[in-house]
Amino acid sequence: MINQSFQQRLLALHYVLPIPLNRLQPLLQVDPELAECERMHIHLLSRLLNLTHERARKFKDAYVKALGTPLIQAYITNNITPLPFNHPNYPKQLSTLYDPPTILYAKGRLDYLLMDYHVAVIGARNASDYSKDAMAYILPPLVKHDVVIVSGLAKGADAMAHQFAHELGGKTIGVLGHGHFIRYPKENSAIYDIMEKHHLTLSEYPPYVTPEKWYFLMRNRLISGLSQAVVITEAKEKSGTVNTLQHALDNGREVFCVPGPITSLLSLGPNQSLLEGAKPVWNGFQIIEELQGIASRK
Repeated sequence: MINQSFQQRLLALHYVLPIPLNRLQPLLQVDPELAECERMHIHLLSRLLNLTHERARKFKDAYVKALGTPLIQAYITNNITPLPFNHPNYPKQLSTLYDPPTILYAKGRLDYLLMDYHVAVIGARNASDYSKDAMAYILPPLVKHDVVIVSGLAKGADAMAHQFAHELGGKTIGVLGHGHFIRYPKENSAIYDIMEKHHLTLSEYPPYVTPEKWYFLMRNRLISGLSQAVVITEAKEKSGTVNTLQHALDNGREVFCVPGPITSLLSLGPNQSLLEGAKPVWNGFQIIEELQGIASRK
């Protein structure tokens, strides 16, 4: 049973200060129901939230104002469902992260979060036809076995993965590095239409938040965190894709890489990762076998 008063206060707090749960925990330890937050002394808020006194004062003023804003109704009107960290549909696998989202804002098929298997398929923004060819071998077996395809709704390989999963009649989740009121990049607008109508998009940011470079790096941990396995088709040696791979390894996820031609710069990331212990993949049945093995060990 969700405490509605706590949820309203949490939504108001997160609206003005969208921070991960680990940064909010010191405040929740002192004020677990957020019943005293609006009356707390600035010095205490500053210490608990690790803010300067000036930022703490501005936060408190904005928080009090947000408490009087019908946020839940606004989200419902825009078909957005907030999933606080204590919500029954909040993905349990994200709770194992060092810095899990305080709230996930979901739009679309919430039941996708409750499916047994999720696999991230990611790659370069300037992905070549090699990524598309690789997905033609990898995605059909995953879709056939009801695996949900997770990616980042970026241009290139991410867009390919979402589009391919949809065309195959599968399920796919797009994790955003911004709020739901923004569509970025603009060239993916058609994919957004498909995702919002037929699938699921997620963000840890309130709907108004605009894209920033570091938000996409934060998003990467959610892509890998939601998934039991991560597949990389193409990536430069240093890239956001490799960053996602590192998050996956740090959190005990299986990592698969498509071996690439040594003549391509976009093969450096996967090939280097293979040298460091990632598993080579050339068809989706390899991943299915790995997922079934993980399930049998539980």
